Amino acid sequence: MQERAGIVYVTAEEMRKIDDMSIREFQVDVLMLMENAGRAAAVLARQMLLGQTIGKRVACLVGAGNNGGDGMVAARHLSNWGAIVEVIAGTTQDKMKSVPLGQLHILEKMGISILWADYALRDYDLLIDGLIGYGLEDNPRDRIATIIKDANASGRPVLALDVPSGMNATTGEAYDPCIKATATLTLALPKTGFLAPRASPYVGDLYLADISIPRKVYQSFGQKSMLFQKDTLQRIQLVHS
Repeated sequence: MQERAGIVYVTAEEMRKIDDMSIREFQVDVLMLMENAGRAAAVLARQMLLGQTIGKRVACLVGAGNNGGDGMVAARHLSNWGAIVEVIAGTTQDKMKSVPLGQLHILEKMGISILWADYALRDYDLLIDGLIGYGLEDNPRDRIATIIKDANASGRPVLALDVPSGMNATTGEAYDPCIKATATLTLALPKTGFLAPRASPYVGDLYLADISIPRKVYQSFGQKSMLFQKDTLQRIQLVHS
């Protein structure tokens, strides 16, 4: 943990403990956390689209884990707000964890397109990166690596969920390849890797989202001040180590 301007930055392992404590000790369901994360992402995406979602084309890039589930929740909300949303899957359906797979089935019932193969990222107004969460410790591989490279080459604005896919959340090391985000919406608490100067070209503008972590959990990890009393989205000005 490190503290900057009254906000605690946590490592990937500490964030894992925060999630685990919220779910196991406080019975905050993972679906609740995912819903809050995805809706916050949709709200920030709407801001990045200058408040206009009707007719805007959005691609949600998703992986097999809960980060992908967050992206699919965002896809649902944006579709409900009039955007033309497509989900670009970085993995096959059989490799998805059960909770994000459930989100995928909701999108299918809504008629939202799930693209498993061909896509053209230059055709979208905004890309939402939900490919890899905070646990990455090596280079992205296979289809996910290809999607990251294509996103970076597209010239389109990118909103990364929690951490840019391809970044080590603890150290800020950018693996090969790594998303170069226009903005990053980090969840619950920011990650220590963001404090490293080498992370700056990949993080973009940094925002923090309230996903309903209990205050006692925050306090047990050293976060004393209340973070979200004014807004559930908070812009963070980074001061690098």
